[in-house]
Amino acid sequence: MIRISNLRLNLGYTDDDILNAVCKELRTDKNAINSTSIFRRSVDARHKNDVHFIATVDVQVNSSEKKVVSKVKSKNVAIAQEYRYEIPFKKDLSQRPVVCGFGPAGMFCALILAQAGQRPIVIERGSNVEKRTEKVNALWENAVLDTNTNVQFGEGGAGTFSDGKLNTGTKDPRARNVLLEFVRHGAPKEILYNSKPHIGTDKLRVTVKNIREKIISLGGEVRFNTKLIGINTKNSKVTSVTVENDTNSKEIIETDNLVLAIGHSARDTFEMLKNMHLLIEQKPFAIGARIEHLRDEIDKAQYGSFAENEHLGAADYKMNIRSKSGRGVYTFCMCPGGMVVAAQSEENTIVTNGMSNFARNEINSNSALLVNVFPSDFGSEDVLAGVMFQRKIEKAAYLCGGENYKAPVQRVGDFLSRKKSSALGSVTPSYKPGFTLSSVDEYLPSFISDSMREGITLMDRKLKGFASYDAILTGAETRSSSPIRIKRDDTLQSITLKGLYPCGEGAGYAGGIISAAVDGIKCAEQILINA
Repeated sequence: MIRISNLRLNLGYTDDDILNAVCKELRTDKNAINSTSIFRRSVDARHKNDVHFIATVDVQVNSSEKKVVSKVKSKNVAIAQEYRYEIPFKKDLSQRPVVCGFGPAGMFCALILAQAGQRPIVIERGSNVEKRTEKVNALWENAVLDTNTNVQFGEGGAGTFSDGKLNTGTKDPRARNVLLEFVRHGAPKEILYNSKPHIGTDKLRVTVKNIREKIISLGGEVRFNTKLIGINTKNSKVTSVTVENDTNSKEIIETDNLVLAIGHSARDTFEMLKNMHLLIEQKPFAIGARIEHLRDEIDKAQYGSFAENEHLGAADYKMNIRSKSGRGVYTFCMCPGGMVVAAQSEENTIVTNGMSNFARNEINSNSALLVNVFPSDFGSEDVLAGVMFQRKIEKAAYLCGGENYKAPVQRVGDFLSRKKSSALGSVTPSYKPGFTLSSVDEYLPSFISDSMREGITLMDRKLKGFASYDAILTGAETRSSSPIRIKRDDTLQSITLKGLYPCGEGAGYAGGIISAAVDGIKCAEQILINA
């Protein structure tokens, strides 16, 4: 296979356009080409009067690939191998492995273990995606929170009610396997080539259900509404786990391999691990609010006169600055044409997140606007001090919103002027179950809110209109990543407890759907290798 990079394609390109570009690059005619397929595609919007795609294309020719590449002598043309994932296989495990948590990390860990014939048992404190959707809607529509099934807990993890964003900074080749598995289980094929792929929450719900059914078909077991309440050990090794279902019935499951893919919000499980004296450390994370603009305005700022082109869709952005204090301020989990959603998992708190459907066609676009916080900010040496720091802000936001799960919102212009908002402008907050006009300074520490002001002003220089007076800040955004890291060794097992595999975002080793899924695959591999 020959791979050609940096091919320019117009927005409305056809298959013939791809073929013509390939023939020009390879200096050959169409009869020499057997097939072409796009491997990677990105939008080049550096010049607003000339927005186009840049593509990497895989080509099959009917002659010697080496001769073709040698003749061209171009840095953009090379021979490439098609990616194939191979599961490391050793002898069968003596006991069925248990995977705690069914977000991306736990799901892909269980999938690999099931594909290897090891019949994993998955325990998930939340409901399946069908019931979970009902519970989440109950909060958004009627302000009724279920603390075990919500945006944080349940099938698919927190990513199920998000943008389903799949772009990642990891260079691990396993990321390709994650994308391929998503497509095999119903995700759109374009996630395989878009440089900023996303599934959308509507399609992701179907995909995670299909992966669950595949795991079960391979002999695995998925137990919803089942909570880990104890890890039993002997001689510093896992021997079994104690679980409790939604009828308060307890059960002991014998296992010597436990994967902890618990997500970044399983605070009661963090407490249990602390009491077990596992080696856990505080970890930096970030806190802020959601910033929301009219989608049309973001599209125009990014694409100029091409903003309404049907081949582009809603525009995204990603920005970061360094504040005068030295703290990083950045946008995170940008949701083009999306909504700001209630994402709390504890009573009497407000937590925000962003969500988009696959079409990304809502009237607003939003992103988290976050400021780095460090263990030195927590005010305690307790390993769970970061959790306490998050919770304090979430409770303050709840009070500012009116103590009814409505979120505090403020116009950006008022925020920059340090005055409480008294009216909305052109942007209507999308957050459900509702909002209360308030001030960011009432629930965020000044070192965070002041850094956000600096960030908004500087980011406006990069993206015109980012500091628009009528843009909306909805808070608080506190769950960007885990506040702890569970220490593990080179075999990915807990340093203090063999057979325990801290995994994914909650354990402090991932940040997003793809990196969490990759970490789940790596943990599954280690279980197989260590058998």
